[in-house]
Amino acid sequence: MNTNAKNPPSAEAETESTEAGVPESDPVHQELLDQKNLYLHLAADFENFKRRSRQETETRAAAQKESFIHELLPVIDNLERALTPDGSADSQKFRQGVEMTLHQLRQLLSRHGIEPLGGVGQRFDPHLHEAVSQRHDPAHADHAIVEVLQRGYLRGTKNFRPAKVIVNDLTSAKHAQHGR
Repeated sequence: MNTNAKNPPSAEAETESTEAGVPESDPVHQELLDQKNLYLHLAADFENFKRRSRQETETRAAAQKESFIHELLPVIDNLERALTPDGSADSQKFRQGVEMTLHQLRQLLSRHGIEPLGGVGQRFDPHLHEAVSQRHDPAHADHAIVEVLQRGYLRGTKNFRPAKVIVNDLTSAKHAQHGR
């Protein structure tokens, strides 16, 4: 005979009720507590993940900067050697040392994905060049670069720094001739 199914809830079960009047043994209430605990654990894990990710990003950036500086130091050493007086006034040797140092710097930039833009004779491109002046030179095509004042650089296919150039303008000379 099953007496549990017919007996009313005991006084002990009623004292185990929560503040809302729901017994703690209620499966819905237990599931709610479990979900709340899961949420709190997930929120804490996510905060820890964000903190670790931020720290890893900062560490990686610092390591990249340090690596770049280590690559730059030999170039600085060569420039310092070129500037120390050694008693000789050989300007050709000095020039050669500076050219070697410049070559080292260009190699360093290349290893980091930075490549120089082309120069004189190329067609002016407003996405790659900054025109600072115009010149009339019949030896060059219209809108061609006739002088590079400051070299520009690409990083991959993106413009890292635009070149400052002087652009050939043959159209203004034609307009001036027709106006006479």
